[in-house]
Amino acid sequence: MSLAAETRRAVDRRPFLRTALRAGVVNYTAAARSLAVDGETDAIATALRRYADELPSHETESRDVRVRMESGIGRLEAGEPDGDALVTVDGAAFGPDGGDRTALVATGDVDTSALADALARLSVDDIAPEAAGVADGTLVIVVDRLEGANALRAIEDALERATVWSE
Repeated sequence: MSLAAETRRAVDRRPFLRTALRAGVVNYTAAARSLAVDGETDAIATALRRYADELPSHETESRDVRVRMESGIGRLEAGEPDGDALVTVDGAAFGPDGGDRTALVATGDVDTSALADALARLSVDDIAPEAAGVADGTLVIVVDRLEGANALRAIEDALERATVWSE
């Protein structure tokens, strides 16, 4: 395998680095040192520059989305009506039950990319969701009740600056 191909493969195993290359915010020499690729650092950095030039550009645009909070969310017990669930993941359903969680519900122009952007932003703010999902123009993220207001601001901010990949 060529050095260029090995470098691309190493980058593709690190989505954050690939995103940074697309955004043009990478120190190529530092990135080259961080990759487990056999070769001279300068040659790997050159391969990174060339790969970055081939990748589609990174742009952001505002999405048409409305985000609301629903408090009193909890994990629904088996046998409770599925129609009450806001999000279900592998049998774990979350919905209104007077619980100690908050659901952030975004409707509108949302998709898996919007979910990824929202989760990344929550991670930066050290907010760990209990469940999340997206389907049919609705995105739901369940967090601890005390983190609800901060999560709302973070999600609104993430969706305001949503990533759009141009080809």
